[in-house]
Amino acid sequence: MKYEGIIFDLDGVICHTDEYHYQAWKTLADKLGIYFDREINNRLRGVSRMASLEIILECYEGAPLTDEQKEQYATEKNDVYKKLLGNMSEKDLSKEVADTLNALRAKGLKLAIGSSSKNAPYILERIGLGNFFDAVSDGNNITHSKPDPEVFVKAAEFLGLPAEKCMVVEDAEAGIDAAIAGHMDSAAIGDAVGCGKATCNLTTFADLLKEVEE
Repeated sequence: MKYEGIIFDLDGVICHTDEYHYQAWKTLADKLGIYFDREINNRLRGVSRMASLEIILECYEGAPLTDEQKEQYATEKNDVYKKLLGNMSEKDLSKEVADTLNALRAKGLKLAIGSSSKNAPYILERIGLGNFFDAVSDGNNITHSKPDPEVFVKAAEFLGLPAEKCMVVEDAEAGIDAAIAGHMDSAAIGDAVGCGKATCNLTTFADLLKEVEE
């Protein structure tokens, strides 16, 4: 095998929660009188909660917010988001993704999650993958979000593998940049394909099976 471990971003790769993020941030933006649309929301992909809030606040015209207020608003957004995540179930894990993950494991590969989200464990539980991955590196154990490579570097460490033996699967340019910074190969899917920076591009999730072979 070309690799010994595969590290997956969660949202947009394993499952899709973009709409829930949008609804939760829109609720907060409306409360603060900030213009917010799906184009702005797309800038938040792969970005930590607090960094996302700072992007949204670029259009804020009210009195300056304290760090404490920012933490409060970020928590409010997450409360709305987690409530929406309660709608998720095993139906949100596609057969293609499930079959591909099982096939990769059958090949002897170690599998990990590398996500900036602090909600990753909850999402995995909702979609039936609570105990599936060999390691989970997420927003609960990192201090720097993508494009910093920390989340992927720690995922490789959790797997007990060197970076050069791991491939990252990402749907956001920030994630591809993080993989590059972490000296890992990367497979782009979805929007990340357009950045032209990944080691390879995937048309479908199942294409990954061909990319991991020597």
